[in-house]
Amino acid sequence: MGKSPSSRGMVAKLLRRLDQYYPNAQCALRFSNPLELLVATILSAQCTDERVNKVTQELFQKYVSAADYAKVDQAELENDIRSTGFYRNKARMIREMCQVLCEKYGGKVPPDMEQLTQLPGIGRKTANVVLGTAFGIPSGIVVDTHVARISRRLGLTQQKTPEKIEQDLMAQIRKDRWILFGHQLIHHGRKVCTARRPRCQECPIADLCPKIGVQK
Repeated sequence: MGKSPSSRGMVAKLLRRLDQYYPNAQCALRFSNPLELLVATILSAQCTDERVNKVTQELFQKYVSAADYAKVDQAELENDIRSTGFYRNKARMIREMCQVLCEKYGGKVPPDMEQLTQLPGIGRKTANVVLGTAFGIPSGIVVDTHVARISRRLGLTQQKTPEKIEQDLMAQIRKDRWILFGHQLIHHGRKVCTARRPRCQECPIADLCPKIGVQK
């Protein structure tokens, strides 16, 4: 792990403070089963969760199983998800992924990191989302743009890539906190610690934060 100004004491205080302000932080994507969350997570790339939830409200009524996605015509699925952006690639990825689910796993989403990341288009971040949120398995810490930004500002990491940031965070955060911690930082990043103009004056963890990289 890279040099970091953070300490065990600071991390313990940070976790207590996050619990105080974001005690029930959850994934913003709406889903009722692992397949729905997997599809929603793919759609969320370069798209707001709010937009994804509007699209999936009808999408999940039309496509109930992996077989439904696997057999649908590419153009039809593209049209159904068009408003999420990058719809051609997303439709192709969803169809190919669901074809593999049907061929290898009986149409079910496997609760296993290695198997998930072997699916077409599925990386570690998406696998972490599905394993943690749908299955309750702490396979790692979801590192999206919010988590990466806040972790660096807090001094929890100096790394730039999601994989290395995740390794630094996993070394400092208890495993039983990995899932909730990711949700909490994402909520904090959306509400307070924004990319361009972080609201440090309103931040509930400002006294713990060295504000690394924040323009003053």
